[in-house]
Amino acid sequence: MRNKHTAENNLFRQQTPLENLLITSTLLLLTTGLAFVYWFAADSTANIPLFYVAALVLVARFTTGYLPGILASIVGVACVNFFFTYPAFALNFTITGYPLTFAAMLLVSLTTSAAATHLKTQAKALAEHEKLLAEAEKEKMKANLLRAISHDLRTPLTGIIGCSTSYLENGERLPQEEKTELVRHIDEDARWLLHMVENLLSVTRIQNETSTVKCTPELVEEVAAEAVARFRKRYPQAQVQVSVPDEPVMVPMDAVLIEQVIINLLENAAVHGRGPSPISLTVTCDPESVVFAVRDYGKGIPQERLETIFDAASSEPRASVDGRKGMGIGLSICKTIILAHRGSIQACNKESGAEFSFRLPREEGKHETKAERINH
Repeated sequence: MRNKHTAENNLFRQQTPLENLLITSTLLLLTTGLAFVYWFAADSTANIPLFYVAALVLVARFTTGYLPGILASIVGVACVNFFFTYPAFALNFTITGYPLTFAAMLLVSLTTSAAATHLKTQAKALAEHEKLLAEAEKEKMKANLLRAISHDLRTPLTGIIGCSTSYLENGERLPQEEKTELVRHIDEDARWLLHMVENLLSVTRIQNETSTVKCTPELVEEVAAEAVARFRKRYPQAQVQVSVPDEPVMVPMDAVLIEQVIINLLENAAVHGRGPSPISLTVTCDPESVVFAVRDYGKGIPQERLETIFDAASSEPRASVDGRKGMGIGLSICKTIILAHRGSIQACNKESGAEFSFRLPREEGKHETKAERINH
């Protein structure tokens, strides 16, 4: 990606007048040399003007501004007249028909040069516009993450402070069961903060300049298994059903980041789904992409929140600071990671519960697979 940006910068860099002159002179000299070779080889000058028209397109491509193209047009017409038109090695526009012929050639040359330069200018404007859009999207992501952090840091910290204050001020009067419960709440909030820090560290692995990640081919089944294993360490009581393709499927990805996305979605289902059936993690694939889907069988997502679920600061916009911790930062980070992989992520409601899914592009090649459900 960095090489691509370098190439674009070289293409649209403003050339100095000296650079324009050197490029134009070099192309015209090479064109004249090739025209002489063609003249001696084919013993004909009929197609030589086309050599100079091609040179004009190259001049417009590798120089900036209209002046190099105009000068190249005039010099090209003069070269055809001087070198390749009778009498050779002499400028002669007085022969019958020549003035009209060379005027037409000059007009075609100027039009070609102007059109090529105009297209190049439009391409530069489009590239700058796309760059501004990318920067705006990056700033929007940063704002969403900051908003999520401001809420999700305050919520567990408030709980830790409240529980620790109660323990310190009333510890002598509290029964052992209540003390144990306060310590348990402190432990839960501290672990949740640690998980959030892991999320933030995952995002720092994304390159800030390009918003992309370094991808290597990874086995989908292994990535899903590792994510589920890590999730079970945090939620040993949660039940997860996994469905993966029968055939091995390799997908370019950053395995650590994608595991973090799967863990976040599983945690979201465990905390907010709370349905009667186990959480399901399903992996399906087609020739162009692989889809990871996490479904719970709870109450689903409010319809008005589906469009902004990955940008919100909290899973419940009106939740108080001492309410249940939201998944705002987790889902925002999921979106950031998936977009950095050039993929897409979405959420939808099912007949029972909700489903979060993300799609990653895969290497070309068709794999015919059959899903196998493994109960854990």
